[in-house]
Amino acid sequence: MSAMQFTFPKAEHLTSRIEIDRLFARGSQGLTAYPVRAVYRCMEAAEEEISCKVLVSVSKRHFHHAVDRNRAKRQLREAYRLQKLPLIQRLAERHLKLHIAFLWLSDKPQDSACVRAAVGKLLQTISDKI
Repeated sequence: MSAMQFTFPKAEHLTSRIEIDRLFARGSQGLTAYPVRAVYRCMEAAEEEISCKVLVSVSKRHFHHAVDRNRAKRQLREAYRLQKLPLIQRLAERHLKLHIAFLWLSDKPQDSACVRAAVGKLLQTISDKI
């Protein structure tokens, strides 16, 4: 396996306001594996498009200090980065693209292993459904 497979470049970040609005509009599906919720939308992809774009969100309502929010976002990004490969391969086989938003649900900091397990479960479920 190449080290490039475990990166999370800027091109894979979901940043477009229009795409984010479409993600949270009707037609999207959601899954929960505490402490994370995933909202996703699957679409047909053109040949040169990035197959999966991800948004990570931790609400100020859950963590009042930026340090805690940043740690939670870092945990979510790291868990996705390490476990995205099977999902990306499945999307490539079917010529699909996927937008995913990972939303933090817990009011307390969580162990990285717990976050990794939750994100892994969500990615596996999404992969099975597409």
